[in-house]
Amino acid sequence: MNYPGFINKFLFFAGFFLLAVVFTQCGDDSKTGGKGEGIIEFDTKGVDPNHPLFNFAPSSATMKFKPDRIIIEMSTMGMFNTSVIVDSKAKTIAQTVKFLDIKQACIEKEADLIPENEDYALKLDETKETKKIAGLKCYKVKATKIHEPNVSFDVWYTKELGGENSNALTPYAQLKGVMMDYRIKKMGMELHFSAKSYKNVEVPDQAFEIPAAMKIVPKEEMEKFIKNLQ
Repeated sequence: MNYPGFINKFLFFAGFFLLAVVFTQCGDDSKTGGKGEGIIEFDTKGVDPNHPLFNFAPSSATMKFKPDRIIIEMSTMGMFNTSVIVDSKAKTIAQTVKFLDIKQACIEKEADLIPENEDYALKLDETKETKKIAGLKCYKVKATKIHEPNVSFDVWYTKELGGENSNALTPYAQLKGVMMDYRIKKMGMELHFSAKSYKNVEVPDQAFEIPAAMKIVPKEEMEKFIKNLQ
């Protein structure tokens, strides 16, 4: 296997998933009376089968959350591990990478993510249709791409989790709940996320900490590391 190329593609989609769900679970859940912590498992797939990286799209992801923090975890063959940690109070996002003797993390401010949504701006029209997803009551929304008004699709979200700012810094900011079935685009590729299970379980605070063994590096150094894997 060509490990450098494979790892580079995995890093690409790890970062992709970060933008797809960043701040999805953050916020004051008391606004909705929702459940404050737990684990959501997602199925994921590419939208366009003709995209050159379609076959490298991740098939799943795990998200653990508390009202003000989330961690997204992905692993390839048990040897390459990456995670994304979002802290809504500190307004920071950290990405960690662990592969062989490389253990490093970078931390970004929320302002860096704001421009990312412009290319995927959406017009969202709520409907009265509901259904259960992963045991939660979800609400249907018709999404239309503002830059491609001929393209529309259905998304679903639940009000049983999250809060008023659950989708801040995403194209779904106007929806006051947690996205359970939706699309997002990053770096020219669109992915579809579908929640398949939810567990209302206690998540230890330690789950959201950057491991002490990780070297904290600037974003530019992390980007250089990823580029060198090509």
